[in-house]
Amino acid sequence: MPSQSSPLNQDLIQSLKDLLGEKGWTDDQEIISPHTSDWRGNFVGHSDFMVSPSTTEEVSEVMKLCHRYGQPVCPQGGNTGLVNGGIAYGEIVLSMARMNNVRSIDTFNNSLVAEAGCILANVHTAADEQDRYFPLSLGSQGSCTIGGLISTNAGGVAVLRYGMMRDLLLGMEVVTANGEIWSALRGLRKDNTGYDLKHLFCGAEGTLGIVTAATLKLFPKPKTATAWLTLETPQKAVELLSLVRKHAGDSVTGFEILPKVGVELAAREIDAVRDPLPNEAPWRILLEVSLASEDHAQDVLQTVLEKALEDSLITDGVVAASLSQAEMFWHVRESLPLVKRGFLTSVNHDISVPVSKVPQFLETTEAAMKEMVPDVEIFAFGHLGDGNIHYGVAERTDAENPTVKAKSLDITFKVHQIVTDLGGSISAEHGVGLLKRDELPDHKSETELNMMRSIKKALDPENLMNPGRVISVR
Repeated sequence: MPSQSSPLNQDLIQSLKDLLGEKGWTDDQEIISPHTSDWRGNFVGHSDFMVSPSTTEEVSEVMKLCHRYGQPVCPQGGNTGLVNGGIAYGEIVLSMARMNNVRSIDTFNNSLVAEAGCILANVHTAADEQDRYFPLSLGSQGSCTIGGLISTNAGGVAVLRYGMMRDLLLGMEVVTANGEIWSALRGLRKDNTGYDLKHLFCGAEGTLGIVTAATLKLFPKPKTATAWLTLETPQKAVELLSLVRKHAGDSVTGFEILPKVGVELAAREIDAVRDPLPNEAPWRILLEVSLASEDHAQDVLQTVLEKALEDSLITDGVVAASLSQAEMFWHVRESLPLVKRGFLTSVNHDISVPVSKVPQFLETTEAAMKEMVPDVEIFAFGHLGDGNIHYGVAERTDAENPTVKAKSLDITFKVHQIVTDLGGSISAEHGVGLLKRDELPDHKSETELNMMRSIKKALDPENLMNPGRVISVR
């Protein structure tokens, strides 16, 4: 872990206090401590001081002071990350919580300007009030923030049609490491005037600068239809996806794979969760399409189900008859990440491979894991439509001879080795942070790593922005 153990310069601290006023800083550890540990309790850091600026100009002045005194900073949004990228280890915490406004909505341009501390659910509400739709959706949307979603290039369940956060950005406002403000919030869909700088900061995890606001793409509200399907193998699921696309084209907004064992575990542990179509098939697919009318979407899914049954791709299926039933389907999916508490140990991975290779990944990796730990439980689910699988190697609480925790490093090494051999990525949507930083040299070329280091050194030569995360600089 990085450690900024030098005592804070008191002249800097006094200057920050004077700049921000009573609401803009704290050294109270009871207030700071939630910002120095992750929501799952896996990582615990430390910080003696937190600032909470309320405007871009205040962020700029904060960074000018920190640059002058050589003080490292850990920017933070909703602190919902999973790779130890937003936890301070001695740095000053820079919380964006007070910059939480939706600044404007342009319905004719289908765009919205939101500040970095704006919670995702509030962006959904603001868009909905204007009869528009912002498609990024994930389990933490009640607490994650726009700045954090940009910094991690978040994915979610609608990537298949709408893309990741990077694809939903039209413009950005950033404060650089030395305190300069770069404002490019124009809602342009075409701007071919050189490097597209916003894409440098998207996915940089706070290591290049601080995103303070962004212009986001909006869409007309979709008319959706949702189906719950059961099937025998991941290979049949890939073939099913091809069939769905043949009938629905690019209107497929969700194609999630869930294991029967995971759905059953969620039904036991979480209220209001049940398998919508219980049977012995080992896999479920949650499928959603969005078209111009609800009737058309329903007709497409009914046609797909009939053809899939005829071709023996699925064993059964049901189309949601109402919005509440569709929400019940999605509640099952959103509950799966929460039920791993039913295991003694779960070594989790966020990987992606080409969609066509998902069945090979699952088969090869399960064989390797069971050779390594014979009684292991595989808990694999996720966004099959874009090749992103959340892959848990788990051990039951009643395991007679627990070994998964002791072998966690070996397990991760093997899983990631198989991913790389299949042309995949060891981080599909969660980012790198500290958790995966030291693995990058095993999965990226030295040329690629050197280009990343060059960008970091150019934009943050003093290494003040979230130092040590994503990539080490020499």
